[in-house]
Amino acid sequence: MALYDQVADLPLEIESCAFETHERETSSEFTRVTTEIVLRGAGETGRGEDVTYDEDDQYALADAEFDLSDEYTLDEYSTHLAEQDLFPEGPSREDFRHYRRWGFESAALDLALRQADTDLPTVLGRTTLPVEFVVSTRLGDPPSAERVRQWLEIDPEIRFKLDATPEWSAELVSELTDTGNVRIVDLKAQYENTEVGQSADTDLYRRVRDGLPDVVMEDPAYTDETAPVLDPARDRISWDVPITDVESVESLPFEPKWLNIKPSRFGSVESLFDTLEYCEHHEIRLYGGGQFELSIGRGQIQLLASLFYPESPNDVAPREYNDPEPTDGLPTSPLAAPTVEGFRRL
Repeated sequence: MALYDQVADLPLEIESCAFETHERETSSEFTRVTTEIVLRGAGETGRGEDVTYDEDDQYALADAEFDLSDEYTLDEYSTHLAEQDLFPEGPSREDFRHYRRWGFESAALDLALRQADTDLPTVLGRTTLPVEFVVSTRLGDPPSAERVRQWLEIDPEIRFKLDATPEWSAELVSELTDTGNVRIVDLKAQYENTEVGQSADTDLYRRVRDGLPDVVMEDPAYTDETAPVLDPARDRISWDVPITDVESVESLPFEPKWLNIKPSRFGSVESLFDTLEYCEHHEIRLYGGGQFELSIGRGQIQLLASLFYPESPNDVAPREYNDPEPTDGLPTSPLAAPTVEGFRRL
């Protein structure tokens, strides 16, 4: 049975919909705002998280009203949701439509599982396993390895996913290599028209390719100019931003060996599950990605990692790792196999 078919027919009864706003400062020097979506019905509560980045979009949602009250199957609910405009104002970016829909879909999946008195691992026939994770961080402006050193003083075994910029020098790359703790370098070239986006940079790509020969290189700009630099490293090139469904995987410039799976980019449970199944069939290695989740969403992406790609360099560290300053005493990798209720890590 197809992965999605195992949850599509779950009965779902919704009586009310409410929202809870969360805010937190981050290590990337911005205030993160997310909204927890709370669906209630038949004496149970389902929760999901909208990870849309624009604060105004989030605050507008807090005052919105949606009449989702009805009895559905999960698939019927998803079809109904696709016909709704979930933004009372905006969105400021079109991809945020997927982010918000995922918040509503994940809340419904949680509610349907809880109403059926079961959980996601049981329904899918999969076992939760301990989850390896990396810490995602930027290296400042001008960039230095100081933040990496701060974390390594706390935990010498910690692993990293780092955001590269053109200012990364050969000396900095060499210093990062010497740690032996970098697993992924995010080149950010697929983030068009955003503050974090980077343009194609063959010199940077060459420095990372040669100076960090074992790391996964995420989201480069693959162009006629950069292809000669990137092609020798195809087996360790990964994609994140473009990946929203099976078709997006098939439309990549070459068949990938690695992909970053961020559930919010897919919008629907069906699209996510179909892509997970496709990648498993095509032997594409996956790792989980986060969106600075502040509430239920972080545990949900950790749960998915534990079921589908537990031994990968997952960017799903406990949310305290995104705080402005490194802190001692945090959970270390791997996270213990989660206890689960519905679609929640407890």
